[in-house]
Amino acid sequence: MIEAEFDAVVADYRRQHAQSVGFMSEDLDYFARYKIEELAKICRNEGFNPGSILDFGAGIGNSLKPLRNAFPKAAINCLDVSEESLKLCEQQGVSNMTTHAYDGKNLPFADGTIDVAFTACVFHHIPEADHIALLSEIRRCLCANGRFILFEHNPYNPLTQLAVKRCPFDEHAVLITAQEMKRRFEAAGFATVKSRYHVFFPEKLSALRPMESILAWLPLGGQYSLDARP
Repeated sequence: MIEAEFDAVVADYRRQHAQSVGFMSEDLDYFARYKIEELAKICRNEGFNPGSILDFGAGIGNSLKPLRNAFPKAAINCLDVSEESLKLCEQQGVSNMTTHAYDGKNLPFADGTIDVAFTACVFHHIPEADHIALLSEIRRCLCANGRFILFEHNPYNPLTQLAVKRCPFDEHAVLITAQEMKRRFEAAGFATVKSRYHVFFPEKLSALRPMESILAWLPLGGQYSLDARP
């Protein structure tokens, strides 16, 4: 999607998302909280307390409040090609947060100034030919012990495929397997890349969700994450 396409869906983003995943009985905020909880868990388990966080492809800012709750002292940098989306981020009134519009290629941050980069289901909207160069840009901005946590749709999951087909703003999306995305991370120079699968059970089977940590190796979850270090 180009900038104008993102701008065009801003006002209707929540409704379109709800329409696409209505059969799962989950809302946009649930998925945002889920991902940030996973991010926070990764940081806690390694005693890593980031001072600066990049929300890459922040969109309308649905991850902002969960990020602030999980990392109360961190500076949050919201980055997006859509200035209309960033306006909604600003309206949320989240403290110690700045917005940054960019050209889709060059990140407006100095080398080694970001502790944690986070992105949620953004790369399937970006032309695949740009992935490695953009991943290299993100790696450039990370500090020496920084982390890049990426979440993406898993094309092996049939419910994910259905949700994407039902979602108007995913019309031009190209889903990427975890294996291929990991290969692109490595081509961009990331030294260590770990993958996990997530979102195995819809709300009707939420009692089974504690089992997800056991199933993280199984490539059938609705989404996957990559935990990468520069």
